Amino acid sequence: MALPPSNDQLPVPQPPNRPRPIHAKDAVVLIVEDNPSNFVLMARMLAFVGVQRCEWKTSGWQVVEFADTLPQVDLILMDIRLPYEDGYAALKKLRQHPRLAQTMVVAVTAEASSEQIAKARAAGFDGFLGKPLDADKFPDQVRRMLRGEPVWELATP
Repeated sequence: MALPPSNDQLPVPQPPNRPRPIHAKDAVVLIVEDNPSNFVLMARMLAFVGVQRCEWKTSGWQVVEFADTLPQVDLILMDIRLPYEDGYAALKKLRQHPRLAQTMVVAVTAEASSEQIAKARAAGFDGFLGKPLDADKFPDQVRRMLRGEPVWELATP
């Protein structure tokens, strides 16, 4: 008769609708940002955290089609104001896609206010980062997101 597994061998249950925690070096992050300077800044800060695979799209209408071609997507950092299709419309399509519906999607916007946070929550975003991003806080914010924790923060003045 086999002994039952000890507590340290049992799988840790994850909250419903939350991605499993992932280490930064194993993460694939998709940045949806139409400003190349903002993308470069985010990509450099992600590299500092240890993210080795970072993809980029410049508009919301490309997100679902592109993300579906990737073997994995662990986190999407999505600007709200995008050409052709904004972040809200892109999020709606992501949530309807069977493979991408549970992917953590965090709104990133310069239009940061408590009203915008409430709108992002109501739309189904998993978090909110106000621009300008804080280089001192960003590493911890990314680590928390990769653990599946929601991050809802305005920009620091």
